[in-house]
Amino acid sequence: MKAILVNPIDNSLSWSDVPDPIVGAEDVLVEIHYAALNRADLMQRAGDYPPPPGCPDWMGLEVAGYIREMGPVAREKSSVRRGDAVCALLGGGGYAEYVNVKYDMLMPVPAGVSLCEAAAMPEAFCTAYLNLFREAGAKPGETLLMPAGASGLASVTIPMAKAFGLRVITTVRTAAQAEAIAPLGADIVVNTSGENLLNVLKAQLEAGTPVDIAIDCLGGSTVGDAMPYLARGARWVMIAALAGMKTEVDLKTVYVRNVRLIGSTLRSRAPEYKAALIADLVKIVWPMVEAGKVRPTIYRVLPITEAEAAHDILARGGHNGKVVLQIR
Repeated sequence: MKAILVNPIDNSLSWSDVPDPIVGAEDVLVEIHYAALNRADLMQRAGDYPPPPGCPDWMGLEVAGYIREMGPVAREKSSVRRGDAVCALLGGGGYAEYVNVKYDMLMPVPAGVSLCEAAAMPEAFCTAYLNLFREAGAKPGETLLMPAGASGLASVTIPMAKAFGLRVITTVRTAAQAEAIAPLGADIVVNTSGENLLNVLKAQLEAGTPVDIAIDCLGGSTVGDAMPYLARGARWVMIAALAGMKTEVDLKTVYVRNVRLIGSTLRSRAPEYKAALIADLVKIVWPMVEAGKVRPTIYRVLPITEAEAAHDILARGGHNGKVVLQIR
């Protein structure tokens, strides 16, 4: 089969021959039709985010396609069958024609969802659900701050939070981005090219509607600066630090206001944890997907042979939603 490999000399990408997967007892062989991109792919390509042990060397954390083979344990324990349309959360290996997936990492494609859309769901939906509900304990009526509203993760997290009864504040960098994300339904969209987010947070605190939860992929100085304007008992969940690795925090504000700073990644979780998360997602969130309340936003679809161009889109930023590679 073929997969996207990284040239160790010049870091370029190539669609190259690799060994076919060997289906183990608990494995399901998925014929991949679409694979969605994540910023973790850029980090892995740069050598900063290696795949977990036992995963293929090539990139790709979420895919959609059809089941072609199943190991004996997988056939016994899984509800899916050969030929079924599925999407999958991977430790790696999605930029390829086929991938082995442990049976409990698979999800059925929700009714009314295309394979292209389904490929953009596993990583983003699991990350959104993990951090909203398992880490932050989100409750109806609370206010979520979701920076980088045009990101692929925000395109899922914002409508998911709204579907579960939260208010949402998000940020964009341009008026065009604000217009593009309007369908996501955020209550307040802060255009940081002309508005100061801290002033908005202060006004929300004074109005009695402060931020209870932040799911932050940007980091930087804003984290510490925002702490005085959060609700008592607020939870600030850090999942990346694209805007800077360091911030200055007034620790008195943290303990007086009972603020919790939480670090969270999905890829490093134990397989058993991911399997339980996936089961919750299918049970609790998939019905909302099928009802049209939560859907992924697809920015662009490119053929797998143009993976380099797809990575360039992520690296430049400014896009709205998920970038997806088509394999078949």
